[in-house]
Amino acid sequence: MTTRMSASEIDAYLDEVFPQLHYGGRTYFIEAVGPMTARMRCDYHEKHLRPGGTISGPTMMALADLALYAAILAQIGPVGLAVTTSLNFNFLRKPGQTALIGEAKLLKLGKRLAVGEVGLYSQGEVEMVCHATGTYSIPVAR
Repeated sequence: MTTRMSASEIDAYLDEVFPQLHYGGRTYFIEAVGPMTARMRCDYHEKHLRPGGTISGPTMMALADLALYAAILAQIGPVGLAVTTSLNFNFLRKPGQTALIGEAKLLKLGKRLAVGEVGLYSQGEVEMVCHATGTYSIPVAR
């Protein structure tokens, strides 16, 4: 299966239709997309910390959601109204004070729904810090 959009094309598309994503400076980066996959990075920054010095849950949630969206766009092309319908998170361990990597994999891509999972890792580490699953609604092509 080939992709319909490259990482750089998805990046440019998100800049166009979702400019608020980078409010306050670019933090999220699409590193790669492939058949049914995407890899994203969230750079470490103190604005993402919560009390106790750990990366906040909302920062990890955003990375997982974006990684799934990138994986979907890579497969179906620029569909702005493909939207999240559910996300579930299992926080497994405290992430390190480094960039976070999100490895997304689509488990099912249908005409109306996409289901996937994302493993979040502290950069350079092998143990997952968070496991997320999500479902997206894909609009009917007109």
